[in-house]
Amino acid sequence: MSQRVLIIDDHAAFRAAARAVLERRGFTVVAEADGAKAGLEAAEAVAPDAVVLDIQLRDGNGIDVCRTLTEANPRLVVLLVSADANNGRWASDCGAVAFVPKTRLASADLGGLLRRGADEDLSGRATG
Repeated sequence: MSQRVLIIDDHAAFRAAARAVLERRGFTVVAEADGAKAGLEAAEAVAPDAVVLDIQLRDGNGIDVCRTLTEANPRLVVLLVSADANNGRWASDCGAVAFVPKTRLASADLGGLLRRGADEDLSGRATG
């Protein structure tokens, strides 16, 4: 069964590109959200296996969203993304399995990152 993924990002073009990359790699994108509030609501409504989450959202901070999501569901795999490659330092602090700069999303081993997170002891999550 394909992993069900929610994409939370305030840029429609990035959501479309991320969806295309994920679907080409066998993931099922079950929902998209354009902000923190909508993302939390979507996560509750669709119960994804994984979330691709932008750190900088128009109505909130992706780090806070990540903490909220992983506290509510410690098995949820969150992959943080950002246009700023320096933002990766926050990934392990909020419960994300990894960080990928947006410019490297198409070349990243998404399958490995998202599936690794699902199989890991969540206390050992690390940045990518």
